[in-house]
Amino acid sequence: MKSDLLIQKYRQHLLLEKGLSPNSISAYMTDLRKLLTYTTEKQLTMEEVTSEHLEELFAQLYDKGIKPRSIARVLSGVKSFFKYLFLEDYIQKNPAELIDSPQIGLKLPNVLAIEEIDNLLSVIDVSTVEGARNYAIIETLYSCGLRVSELTSLRFSNLFFDEGFIRIDGKGSKQRLVPISDVAIQKINNYLTYRNAMVAKKGSEDFVFISKRGTPISRITVFYYIRLYAEEAGIKKTISPHIFRHSFATHMLERGANIRYVQAMLGHEKITTTELYTHLDRNFLRQEIISHHPLNKDD
Repeated sequence: MKSDLLIQKYRQHLLLEKGLSPNSISAYMTDLRKLLTYTTEKQLTMEEVTSEHLEELFAQLYDKGIKPRSIARVLSGVKSFFKYLFLEDYIQKNPAELIDSPQIGLKLPNVLAIEEIDNLLSVIDVSTVEGARNYAIIETLYSCGLRVSELTSLRFSNLFFDEGFIRIDGKGSKQRLVPISDVAIQKINNYLTYRNAMVAKKGSEDFVFISKRGTPISRITVFYYIRLYAEEAGIKKTISPHIFRHSFATHMLERGANIRYVQAMLGHEKITTTELYTHLDRNFLRQEIISHHPLNKDD
């Protein structure tokens, strides 16, 4: 079977059997196009690909200046693809099985201090529709530790304010209940005084956060406003909607929250993903000690 048809079958597998989101599938396809480009140039079928071919492919990516972390992501996608082909009997041997991932250092995500979050929120004009909406968005991102895609897809039918929870449709169509703070509930309700007067387009009526056009707010719009407010607040860090998720997890662990509880809140499948924030916590503590310990002060 032709290589491009095998990739399309794998795409259907990710969608229908794995239940991955369109964004995740798109990322897989982007990485597999590098493999397809290589096999096309070498005039190889997937059955003919060997581990030596894959090592040459990844060496070429390295020579092009692609960072080890990106190469590791491509390798992960290629490994998953060949595992699928092997289990479905499209190939007789898995050439990616014994390929090692490149060594990459631990990359700790940026976080905001509570004071920085307060400063960012303070520049928002909540007397406008956009301001009230954006304040509620940022408060909800931070209060609940949400991914921006989970925020933009939040529906009224998933709000359980009387019980203090919201229901989130996470990765892989997995649902989870997440506690929401009283402050976030208040800010959403403040926004709803405007939202109830807005006309949502057909099919968008159940979405909580909508644009001026009456459609669900986009991730790009959320990104734009957060960058704008950060600049106005004088925050110099590289910032995106995801920084509030990182900050939520870090602040929770700093204050002694059980890591399993934080894992459930974030919707992490593996505890090792959540453990990243314990490294961040220790790194933060070390920097604080270095900065404030009296023996490190000049006379």
